[in-house]
Amino acid sequence: MTNNTTTTARPTYELSTDICYQALVSKDSRFDGKFYVGVASTGIYCRTICTAKTPRRENCTFYPSAAAAEQAGFRPCLRCRPELAPGNSQIDAVSRLAGAAAGRIEEGALTEQSVADLALDLGVSERHLRRVIQSEFGVSPIELAQTQRLLLAKRLLTDTNLPIIDVAFASGFSSLRRFNALFKERYRLNPNQLRKQRDQDTVPETLICELAYRPPLDWTGLLEFLTQRLLPGVEAVDGNRYLRTVQIKKQRGWIAVEPTKGKDALRVELCATLAPVLLPLLTRVKRLFDLAADPEQIGQRLGDLAADRPGLRVPAAFDGWETALQTFCPAGKAFQLVQALGQPIETPFLQLTHLTPTAEQVAAATPQVWEAIAWPDAPQQHIHQLAQAVQAHQIALHPGADGEQLASFLRTELKLEESTVQYLAMRILAWPDALPTADPATGASIPAAHLKQNATWRPWRAYAALHLWKQ
Repeated sequence: MTNNTTTTARPTYELSTDICYQALVSKDSRFDGKFYVGVASTGIYCRTICTAKTPRRENCTFYPSAAAAEQAGFRPCLRCRPELAPGNSQIDAVSRLAGAAAGRIEEGALTEQSVADLALDLGVSERHLRRVIQSEFGVSPIELAQTQRLLLAKRLLTDTNLPIIDVAFASGFSSLRRFNALFKERYRLNPNQLRKQRDQDTVPETLICELAYRPPLDWTGLLEFLTQRLLPGVEAVDGNRYLRTVQIKKQRGWIAVEPTKGKDALRVELCATLAPVLLPLLTRVKRLFDLAADPEQIGQRLGDLAADRPGLRVPAAFDGWETALQTFCPAGKAFQLVQALGQPIETPFLQLTHLTPTAEQVAAATPQVWEAIAWPDAPQQHIHQLAQAVQAHQIALHPGADGEQLASFLRTELKLEESTVQYLAMRILAWPDALPTADPATGASIPAAHLKQNATWRPWRAYAALHLWKQ
């Protein structure tokens, strides 16, 4: 499972003021989230799609990330709202290390650990990690984390009536005092000034967030893919909505995701109990629906192969352990496993009844439990071995984890075929260049004749695989 993603040069628009300004003048949505414009005459920074009057060219400077614009002294536009831009440039980073680090930071890694700890997790030195992030995003890891926290807080202040202290903690701040001070320093506003007129004494039961993407998005295709892999009781597709239960750290609840009418965005409704883990939750949703993908860039590489479904996405795992569990689960046995080992949970949806059984619960399952579920020996042994390895921290199942270590375990300990190893890399590690030759859920496969040209699909071979599975 070697990471064969090709390193390519940065797109020229990131280096050309002429192209950046032309994209701003034409309000080109293809560049939304790929760079930001700082306007010297107003002191704000905007997305390319901002509906405000186009500033004079001499007043514009361009930045590769929102964090870089804020470090330069600009504050976010209240009209185009940079916090809603798709991708925030993270998936567009040339370096896989920068992308993995930014993803971990977005999930809140620097809330509970240091930059040195994050570097250790990613298998690099702290100095190298700082250098890569500075090169890719124009800021330090801490500054990148602060910008992400502030932009999420700005969204919550604007779009919800969540109490301000809860907004601070949900955004990854450890204290209200620090949140207020940094918000005023960076945005020259008091958090209360962003509050719309609403009943602030009412604690919300649910929160609504929007996650933007670069169109097109094949939502029907995404739901079809997920429907074939649902963990009953944990996940469901209800009409045009994806539903699921969630457990992140000690927080439990549910989410419902559907397209936002009239916008290139998904509407995420979640129960308020998940507010403390909103940062990692939204990151997982983005990953599940591959919202940071750039269809135009992928389509240029795949050519005619992607012509019929330009909005096809490669869903990564919402939870790596859950995806592995589903992959090894024999047909018709998933709900029995969920009922036997999953924690019951109350939700407003009849289809959602349990949380995903954890690796610890599966590792501790007695022979009597397996006998009652009546799993075949081989998949039972696979999932039990995997659960023990996860519990013992022998392997990790998330993007940025040691791919070679995981691949070695899957090949040597579980004796999996290479296609299954590649499938798990595609979904658990979110590797866009993984090449699963067959779909373990449907049995669809890539014709041998097409495999001969797989090198021409790099670094998007996972997208090519899904296109060919559908032929």
